[in-house]
Amino acid sequence: QVRLVESGGGLVQAGDSLRLSCSATGRDFSTQAMGWFRQAPGKEREFVALISWRGGRQYYADSVEGRFTISRDKGEDTIHLFIDSLKPEDTAVYYCSIVRRPLSTANYDDPNTYEYWGQGTRVTVSS
Repeated sequence: QVRLVESGGGLVQAGDSLRLSCSATGRDFSTQAMGWFRQAPGKEREFVALISWRGGRQYYADSVEGRFTISRDKGEDTIHLFIDSLKPEDTAVYYCSIVRRPLSTANYDDPNTYEYWGQGTRVTVSS
């Protein structure tokens, strides 16, 4: 059974930093890209970041470029999202996800590209 488990969320203050983690189990995902989405209250789920299967390529939403860093543990199906200089508008539930198609990063900002999703970890940023 495939499971994606996120961790690291919480209540933080604006300007703080945070690291989210996601561990995937139940199958070998070494040839699949992994990413993060987020969903703020009352809004649709939006793409945040993607990292390729070997970690050599990263893609970011324009809104987070420069403040968010996605990484992948070498040889592991575990990814992290480091968030710097948190803003109140970063408040959301953050979801880990795995791209359906092996060896592909096409359409990485489309939720339909992803096969598996975690339950999410909540990040709340107070001003």
